[in-house]
Amino acid sequence: MTTTELWCDRCGESATATAHPACASARQLEPPRFCPHCRRRMKVQVLPVGWSAVCVEHGEIRG
Repeated sequence: MTTTELWCDRCGESATATAHPACASARQLEPPRFCPHCRRRMKVQVLPVGWSAVCVEHGEIRG
């Protein structure tokens, strides 16, 4: 049996262990930095119309 642990996409710490109120408020203004599925650092590009973040394992997220 495998369990899927989710990670905070701002700080990279476990999202299930503790609440992240500072990360949640900061994420309203900035793009994610870590993949929430595998904890890898993502390549982030900020554009005038939004942002894109790419994980080498899980692909691209846009916002």
